[in-house]
Amino acid sequence: MPDATLKILAIADVEERSLWSTGVDQRYKDVDLMLAAGDLDADYLEYLVTVINKPLLYVHGNHDEGYVRNPPHGCICVDDAAYVYRGLRIVGLGGSRRYREGTYMYTERQMRRRVRRVSRQVRMLGGFDLLLAHAPVLGVGDLDDIPHRGFESLGQMCERWQPQYLVHGHVHKGYSAQFVRERALAGGTRSLNAFGHVTFEVRVPKLSYGWKQSVINRHTLKVSDELTAQEEGILGAGWSYDL
Repeated sequence: MPDATLKILAIADVEERSLWSTGVDQRYKDVDLMLAAGDLDADYLEYLVTVINKPLLYVHGNHDEGYVRNPPHGCICVDDAAYVYRGLRIVGLGGSRRYREGTYMYTERQMRRRVRRVSRQVRMLGGFDLLLAHAPVLGVGDLDDIPHRGFESLGQMCERWQPQYLVHGHVHKGYSAQFVRERALAGGTRSLNAFGHVTFEVRVPKLSYGWKQSVINRHTLKVSDELTAQEEGILGAGWSYDL
């Protein structure tokens, strides 16, 4: 029997009129999951998770400092965390290269430290299937300037664990005449630039993670809820899918 698949709508960097409009629920009714790779208005994410009515996982982009005051309600932050949805193991590592002072900007050394921390959850799950990032891998779909340079540590993480996809944003279509939506990383991982939006299908391994999935998901949801609670004074903002 072939592996099951999930259809994913990935978005990044720009709020598109075609999505922020009526009828989007019918156009994307067959989508199973939404992923936001950063630099998007919180209201945009809230609109999509409400109208399409499917879970939306997100990481921060370098311009998402407004989330500190106004995070996207009803969505799940997976930055520096793992999350399992219907058997699909997802890891989130948002942010860009540090080119000035900013909440979601990191040096290579800082990103490497984040990779090590989240790798504890990855080992617990025996690997992961999709990496959701904002910045690309160094030398694969990035640019030469420091703000849009990728991270070597993300590539090393993918080479070690060989997930099916790395989904990122940050490098806009208009930044280069040679924009390529999908590229290959060493080890076979597909690097997908979600600028604007893109849909794709991903295989779901026939594995069961039992109590490990429950522990990891509950921790991620708790942290995600607390990000919202910092400003709103409430808990319960995240949606507890598939615990």
